[in-house]
Amino acid sequence: MNKFFIVGIILIIATIGFAQNSLILEVNIEGNNKIDQELIKSLNLLEVGSNYTNENISKTIKNLYQLGVFEDVNITLDEIEQGVIVNIKVKEFPIINELNFKGNNKIGTNKITESVTLKSGSYWSPFLETETRNQIIDIYKEKGYHTVKIEFIPKKLENNEIDLTIKIDEGKKVRIEKITFHGNKEISSKKLLKKMKTKPNSLFRSGKFEEETFEEDKIKIINFYNKEGYVDAQILSTDVKLVKGSFIIDIYLFEGEQYLFGDVIVDGNTRFTDEVIKEQFKFKEGDLFDLQKFNQQINNVASMYHEDGYIYASFDHELNKDGDKINVALHINENTRAKVRKIHIKGNRKTKEKIIRRQLVIAPGDYFQQSKVQRSLSNIYNMGFFEADLYPDYKNINKKGDIDLIIHVNDKISGSANGGVSINSQDGIVGQISVSHNNLFGNSWQSSVTWEFGGSTNNFSFSFTNPYFRDTNILAGLDFYHTTNELTTYNLQKNGASIRLGKPLQILNYSKFVIGYSLYSKKYEIISGQEDYATDTLIEYDEIGWQNTSSVSITLSRDTRDNVFFPTTGSNFTVYNEIAGGPLQGDFSYYKQIAQASWYTKTFWKLVLRTKWRFGYVEGYNDSIVPPDERFYLGGVGTDSVRGYADRSIGPVDENGNITGGYRSVIFSSEYAAPLAGDQIVGLLFFDAGDSYNKLEEFNLWEFKSGAGAGIRIQSPFGLIGFDYAYNFTDSKWEPHFQFGTTF
Repeated sequence: MNKFFIVGIILIIATIGFAQNSLILEVNIEGNNKIDQELIKSLNLLEVGSNYTNENISKTIKNLYQLGVFEDVNITLDEIEQGVIVNIKVKEFPIINELNFKGNNKIGTNKITESVTLKSGSYWSPFLETETRNQIIDIYKEKGYHTVKIEFIPKKLENNEIDLTIKIDEGKKVRIEKITFHGNKEISSKKLLKKMKTKPNSLFRSGKFEEETFEEDKIKIINFYNKEGYVDAQILSTDVKLVKGSFIIDIYLFEGEQYLFGDVIVDGNTRFTDEVIKEQFKFKEGDLFDLQKFNQQINNVASMYHEDGYIYASFDHELNKDGDKINVALHINENTRAKVRKIHIKGNRKTKEKIIRRQLVIAPGDYFQQSKVQRSLSNIYNMGFFEADLYPDYKNINKKGDIDLIIHVNDKISGSANGGVSINSQDGIVGQISVSHNNLFGNSWQSSVTWEFGGSTNNFSFSFTNPYFRDTNILAGLDFYHTTNELTTYNLQKNGASIRLGKPLQILNYSKFVIGYSLYSKKYEIISGQEDYATDTLIEYDEIGWQNTSSVSITLSRDTRDNVFFPTTGSNFTVYNEIAGGPLQGDFSYYKQIAQASWYTKTFWKLVLRTKWRFGYVEGYNDSIVPPDERFYLGGVGTDSVRGYADRSIGPVDENGNITGGYRSVIFSSEYAAPLAGDQIVGLLFFDAGDSYNKLEEFNLWEFKSGAGAGIRIQSPFGLIGFDYAYNFTDSKWEPHFQFGTTF
């Protein structure tokens, strides 16, 4: 019993002694020159008052090495009676004082410096040396220099600094001499090579080898085989050899058998019938089994389910080979159908949420539909209040799979104040000052004040529109204007106002009608010296002085464009009807109708074909003559534009050679547009043709005035700015056109 007691006492004493000897009493740090001690202490796990362990010593050394600034880290322990003293000794890598490049004749120093991590002030370490070497080699490989050699020459300075010279032996460009395919029995090497961007050196080919491009080419080869029915095709291996300064490439293929399309068997589907699902597969039995096309049509089935709210549906398929045919077994797991519980709007700092919600075509309680979400986003963007980076997000909210829809928007500047000049062929240089806002107080109210002056022009206008009058879908607007314009033989002054009321048409999506009333006075004054050229009607108007016009208009429109700034699909139809005088009183009685239709079609890449037809008709009644300013004068830019011709230069001509304006007009315009910077800058090619005449029987398509040219559109903070340069086919001359806004 006493022996066990004595052994226990000895163990206790030994344990106490060990604890005392492992107690850290002091930590010393030495060897650091540029690195602050506090940083080292923050990574040290051997703290005063704690017991050291081998694990903490290892972790501390690892932490300090991970800084990437120490060449050596050494930790020693000095044991004393009460515990231990920890000594941390470090040795820093040298710092690069000056960095120089030598031998780089093909690639500039600035290009290399921008592409490498290494900079003056960096710690020069073996890791950084390897990384820099690889980065420089990659730069040269991009240019076709695959034999480049890199040498680093450090020169020691005081204070543990160095001047580093990087010596580059660029070598010569390495080009591809030959590409050989092995194992291709059914598809020729010539056809395979056409699918590749990597080509042998020739008169018209650089023969440059790029690893990334070559990897993409291998995918293209297999995709080509898959398209031709070889679903088992694969590249077994490739061999890229550098032989006598040139690349020799060998590609080893396994083609497999060519298969035809068989049958499709569907299971697991309850929402859609087998026939509806099979309609998504456009193959006929016996067609080549195009794997890429097949995968796309599987995606069509998935899109059909997702569009119907089955966003969790999954689709597995098996390709079962039966002789030279492949039968598809499509297994569908429909899962639950997602409903939209709530819709959240985020990011709107200026625009009121109720204004945004009016643009939504999907509502809480609806089953999720991707097309409705995309249309909602398009409607919101087309308001013109938000940047193009708006996007949807989704949040699962219950076990049924229902979601909350989150729409992120980002307000942009909606108001502008600007002034400037434009060139008008009628008045020369015209100045303009305007203040406008299309989202006043975040309510989508649109208002503008414009003063246009210069030459013979003095126009003032004020406009205000509330598209949601008293929080309804009723549009209400008003306009006031005063204009003075000098035309060919007379001056026209006009003072007036108009009001508008509009409403969406429930029976036809994306459509609305607007009814308006205008009341204005105008005065015709024959320009001094032009009396001999004035018509009898103008002379009569000049003698009468101020006359009134009272009119009512009805506009029907339907707009399905996906993007009002750069439409790629959809159309825009407008029919405008106006009646003046008669029961409305006033001094002029006429009926006017204008119909315009525009179509937008995406062709290839991002190019869009725009086509517009515009028809105009005006006729007097009650023995009233249509006043000159209500007739159709084509040319220039604007609503009745025919580019390549001066403003108001196309129309019937009187005996004095003056353009009198026509009672009928037809305009055809076609544009081919390309986005140069999203929808902010758009370039276009165009062709315009049109004519104005007095009677329908005078219509002659072959006598249309036509022009063609190129233009650019810039979406600026001041609105859409455009410049067109058009060739006039009638007079064989060029005509420049500046414009603000767009009428296409």
